[in-house]
Formats: sequence, C-alpha cells, structure tokens
Amino acid sequence: MKKQKVYLCLENGQTFEGYRFGAGGEIQGELVFTTGMGGYIETLTDPSYYGQIVLQTFPLIGNYGFIPEDMESSKSYVSAYIVREYCEAPSNFRCRETLNDFLKSQDIIGVYGVDTREITKTIRESGVMNAVICDDPRVVDYNKVRDYAVADAVKSVSAPKPQLLSADEHKHNVVLLDYGAKANIARELNKRGCNVAVMPYDTKAEDILALHPDGIMLSNGPGDPAENTAAIAQLKKLIGKAPIFGICLGHQLLALAMGCKTEKLKYGHRGVNQPVKDLQTGRTYISSQNHGYAVVNDTIAASGGSLRWVNANDGTCEGIDYPAQNAFTVQFHPEACSGPHDTRFLFDRFLQMMGGESHAAE
Repeated sequence: MKKQKVYLCLENGQTFEGYRFGAGGEIQGELVFTTGMGGYIETLTDPSYYGQIVLQTFPLIGNYGFIPEDMESSKSYVSAYIVREYCEAPSNFRCRETLNDFLKSQDIIGVYGVDTREITKTIRESGVMNAVICDDPRVVDYNKVRDYAVADAVKSVSAPKPQLLSADEHKHNVVLLDYGAKANIARELNKRGCNVAVMPYDTKAEDILALHPDGIMLSNGPGDPAENTAAIAQLKKLIGKAPIFGICLGHQLLALAMGCKTEKLKYGHRGVNQPVKDLQTGRTYISSQNHGYAVVNDTIAASGGSLRWVNANDGTCEGIDYPAQNAFTVQFHPEACSGPHDTRFLFDRFLQMMGGESHAAE
C-alpha cells in the first residue's frame, strides 16, 4: 500500500509529518497523550476521550488487533488516533480485525510515523493544546484551531434511554448515572449481584429516587465538569438519599455539588500506571486514569468532605470521602479493564455501604 503523507499541526505552530491509516479527511481536536503500554482497545472506546486527538506514547500499537469483546462502549469517541508505528499483521486468537480496519469502520483518522516522543515532550512542557490533522499545513487557520472547544461532551456520549443490566444472582439495585460510562463499571456491579439501571445523564433526581435504589453510581465521562450545571443541580437533590460512589467525572460532579471547585491540569493524567496514595492507610496503588481536570484540594474541607486519595506524582486530589452523606468518590478508574486491578475492592466498599457482602469472584 502506498504511503500517504499527512500533517499534524499544533496550535503553537509546530508541524509534524506522518502517514495516514484508518479513515481519510481532516479533523481538529484537543491533543492529549496516554502512556498505556496495552489496552488500546479500551482507550479507543472510552467515551471520556470524546473530542480529543489521542496520542499513544508506547511505540507499537495494534499487535493484538481489534477484539470487539474488549470494547468499553459501542463505538469509538476519539477524534483521531496517533501512533509511532501500528501493526498491520496482528497475532491473537481473539482478533477479529486489524486496528486499521476498525478505524476505517468508525470513520476515525489515524496517523503513524510521527515523532510521538517529541510531541509528548511538547505537551508536557507547554500543556494540552488543540491541533489539526490535514493534508496541507500551509492553509491551516491557526486562529480557528486555537478557538476549538469540546462542546456538549456528556450529552454526546450518554445513553439515550434507560437500560437494565441484570445480575445472575440479584442482591441489590443500583442506579448508574451515565455521563459516558465505561462498560466495565456495570460488569463489576453485576459480578457483585447488583441489577444496574443505566440512566441518561439528564435524568431528574425524582425519577431516580422513584426507582428506590440501594445505591447510586456516578460514572466517568468527558469534558469540563463545571459545564454540567444541570447535572450538578440534580446531584444536590440526591446527596444523602442513598449511598453514592463516583468515578472520574462522577467524582468531580459530586465534589462540585458539595461546594468544591475544579481546575484544568496542565496535561492531565492518562495511562494505566498512575500511582495513587490512600491517606488513611498510607498504602500506594497503581491505577488507570483518564482526566484533564481535578478537584482543588484546598476547597474540600469546607465542603464537609475528607481528602482520602492523592496522586503520588503531583499531589492532586484522587478521591474524597463524605462520611456524613454516606458517599465516596475517586478520580481514578477502579473498574479498569485491561487493568490494573489494584483498587477493585472499592466496589466491595460500595456494596458494604448498601449492606451487602464484601467480595466478588474475578
């Protein structure tokens, strides 16, 4: 196959030459990097990447092809996908198609052959920035690139209507508010005997409480948490009415509902090797993360919350306990699939809050 040149143009004026794979066309988005050495299927199908051009720092991607059973949602939400090298001939007994074929089927532009190391260093030093992928860098309107912003992120990825996911052995009823939920959140709850009612992001608090849930789960999702004012208003009505467990965006939204503030990080935390420290036990765990915003540590105490987890690299908030409200949240992903699995015990903690058993078989 003849190589087709393509260009990645950053809003700061830097241009990187590479080659196309996947779909054709041009696209702009927020450029971010993820450090995972594996799990690219889960990355591509994580709704939290909505509106973003995702760069993999690991140099070879696609060696086990594409496996539909490992998808975290029904489609890919990334704007484009950038790798140093992709594997054209994957080898895995579960493989159903190549990475190239999957990107084409999703109409997602892929770029390979660029200096991913240099691009990553640029983002680390200058911060997350917008970029455009195009055929001719000479005609790029950099003002338009700089003005790009992800809009209606949660609305674009949330379930359009309620869905019930039943457990084999029913013990509890959990409402999962879907702000862009990864599929493995519901799987972990199902394992523990929870029937999961997946509800759209804009479901009214009254409609949730009418289901008489034993617990309420707040999912991950994309975008700036502070923009979700309607969802935050509904959460204020749910606080204290049932045990609450929030993950990622759900963690941030509950914090905002409790009176905390959030801020955008310079380049975010994205990867499967982020260390988080439990301040209660002093133990550090390895976690999967995908976020560009964080709760401001100094605003937590006034909300009645207690800072429970911090990122061991930069000290940012990774989790809050709200004992008076029977709620807790984490910024990282305990449901992580393909891993790490270090913090899946947090689902057991949620089950205990609902009066259930504390262990699920893997």
